[in-house]
Amino acid sequence: MTATAKTTGSCLCGTVQFEVSGVFDAFFLCHCSRCRKNSGSAHGANLFASNATIAWRAGEENIASYRVPGTRHERSFCRICGSALPGVRMGGALLVVPAGSLDGPVGIRPTAHICCASRADWDVDLADLPHMDGLPG
Repeated sequence: MTATAKTTGSCLCGTVQFEVSGVFDAFFLCHCSRCRKNSGSAHGANLFASNATIAWRAGEENIASYRVPGTRHERSFCRICGSALPGVRMGGALLVVPAGSLDGPVGIRPTAHICCASRADWDVDLADLPHMDGLPG
C-alpha cells in the first residue's frame, strides 16, 4: 500500500463498509491462543498502521468491540454477522485491520509469524497438505 493508497473493506454481510487511507507498517500472523479463538483458525492475520486513517462508509452503528479483561487484547466485529473489523487501539495511535476484512489486495506481504510458542499443535507443515481450488468433492 503506497502513501496515497486507499483500500476498501467490509464485513461478511456487507452492513459495515470502510475505507483505509495510508500505509500499513506491518502485517503479522499471530498464533497466540487469543488470536486463534478470534479467528477460529491457526492464527490471526492483522495489518497495523500508525499513520493510516479509517473512514466508515456504512454501518458504523453496527460495530461492537470486546476487550479481554485485564489485557490489551481487543477485537471489533459486526453485530449482525460477527465478522472481524478494524479498530483503533492504543489511544488512537494504532489502526489494526484484519486482513480478511479487506475487499481487494492487501498490498503488503506478511512481516512475520508471531507468538509461535503458542501455536496450535496441528499447525505444522501445513504447506505440505494437498491444495484444492474448490470444495472437496
